Amino acid sequence: MKIQLIAEIGSVHDGSFGNAVKLVEAASACGATAVKFQTHVADAETLPDAPMPSYFRGEPRLEYFRRTAFSPEQWRTLKAAAESCGVVFLSSPFALEAVDMLERIGVEAYKVPSGEVTNIPLLERIAATGKPILLSSGMSSWGELDDAVEACRKGGPLTVMQCTSAYPTPPERVGLNVLSELKARYGLPVGFSDHTMGNTAPIAAAALGATVIEKHFAFSRLMYGSDARHSSEPGEFAELAKALRDVAVMLANPVDKGDASAFAGMKEIFEKSIVSSRPMLAGTVLGFEDMAFKKPGTGLSASRFKEFLGHRVRCDVPENHLFSQEDFE
Repeated sequence: MKIQLIAEIGSVHDGSFGNAVKLVEAASACGATAVKFQTHVADAETLPDAPMPSYFRGEPRLEYFRRTAFSPEQWRTLKAAAESCGVVFLSSPFALEAVDMLERIGVEAYKVPSGEVTNIPLLERIAATGKPILLSSGMSSWGELDDAVEACRKGGPLTVMQCTSAYPTPPERVGLNVLSELKARYGLPVGFSDHTMGNTAPIAAAALGATVIEKHFAFSRLMYGSDARHSSEPGEFAELAKALRDVAVMLANPVDKGDASAFAGMKEIFEKSIVSSRPMLAGTVLGFEDMAFKKPGTGLSASRFKEFLGHRVRCDVPENHLFSQEDFE
């Protein structure tokens, strides 16, 4: 199996098209399989007095979205940049107009952000494209998520992603248990959109069956913007990519504990055999005190000691004699 790793660039480029291209290149170099942006059409999605989130008070929301938006041509160029780097270009639309724009540039799939789960008109517009959908669940109740899944099922392949809308998310709120609940409830592939600091949560999610992992990505957590401070920096992101490749290999190669053949050589080296604890004459009845248990494991296994209690030895044996079946009457 392959675990998809999405570098969530979002709006961390801060409106710099050059930075956006470089972020795509950096994410690809760090092992991302996809890059994801946010496509904002400010006046179509936000009232002038809409508040900013508590973790970013840098400027008015409408002004921020206007300032950091890209033109259709820039989006088209970004998509081409991603493709040239061998990664999938994704974006989260926040308005019907954003979906229309992304359709014009030929986006391959859509990511529905947590705040849009109840925006059924948007979900229906996305589903109508027939393209794959990643549905984030960060702030929705089961009822709200049921409605969203129903709307999205009418479109292309759907993956439901566990997410916690807290920036950053503390360990006690990650909700790894929800992954199995999502899979059982909807019978769909599940993913994990991460807002924790570090790599522990996404690695655990992958081990529990998440086939898509999304992690915020920035050059530095010192960058300006709403997401930079809780993003993964390149070195950390590269470590996550390697870890997820390793997890994928582990999951694709189950181990059969009933087959010990792979450990035959190791068993001989590390396990214990039954040996004589003292010199014994032929005809001696073997008692427990006559046994010792020592490496290597090439003789009678120490696990069989009860089989030979009370048996007579056929010949004289010295101390530390490695017993075999033939030593006993």
